[in-house]
Amino acid sequence: MGFRGLLMEYAVVCLTAFFASGLTLFSGFGLGTILTPVLSIFFPVPVAVGAAAVVHLANNLFKSALIGRHANKKVLVRFALPAVIAALFGASLLTSFSSLPVLASYSLGGPVHEITPVKLTIGLLIVFFSFLELAPRFEKIAIDPKYLPLGGVLSGFFGGLSGHQGALRSMFLIRAGLAKEEFIGTSVVSAVIVDIGRLTVYGLGFYTASFTVPPPLKGLVLAAALSAFAGAFWGKKLMKKVTLRAVQIVVGITLILLGAGLSIGLI
Repeated sequence: MGFRGLLMEYAVVCLTAFFASGLTLFSGFGLGTILTPVLSIFFPVPVAVGAAAVVHLANNLFKSALIGRHANKKVLVRFALPAVIAALFGASLLTSFSSLPVLASYSLGGPVHEITPVKLTIGLLIVFFSFLELAPRFEKIAIDPKYLPLGGVLSGFFGGLSGHQGALRSMFLIRAGLAKEEFIGTSVVSAVIVDIGRLTVYGLGFYTASFTVPPPLKGLVLAAALSAFAGAFWGKKLMKKVTLRAVQIVVGITLILLGAGLSIGLI
């Protein structure tokens, strides 16, 4: 790869990490989902998923230092503990689920896009819950706190399976009667717990296989992590200037676009 290609690689990945991280400080969703397909442009998918998971954890640890003290401990216990247990099962299933055949493939102007079971399932769930989130009537519905463990199980399982944990986590926590700072802090700490669990399973599973890691990857992962840190700091500066409804709208629109692209194989 020439200097221009390497420069473009760094620019695209770092800018993606910066802006995605800033937005996820409000929503708890987006960095892994956005960063993984971007890394997949430059590296093999298994390498991209592993690298994105490392950046995601590092970024969440940084955000925890910024806002984690606001986490609601009672909600955290009821949500995050079931989430990490479910994440272990989801991550374990990924090692076998990845061998399932492609459901369909098509070409648009050259590149071949594949619709896989994981992409289709998670994408449709994201779109469905996002439409509910943006519906005016749904805004008035309060989910009983007794469903928090169920939300943790769903979020953790799909987080371990494909890395897309933020959508379901936001859907349940945002209705848990938390203040804005509590919502963000609880979401971030929950993400850290799930990330540690799934990375442990990844390390014991197919990530111990002999993948050829390109030499530039280590530097790129470090640069992406630093960019994500900067994005989280930028997001924290904006936190008091953004209303919770504005956060919901940004999250909902982002989830719909990403979910649709994911389900049809564009991402």
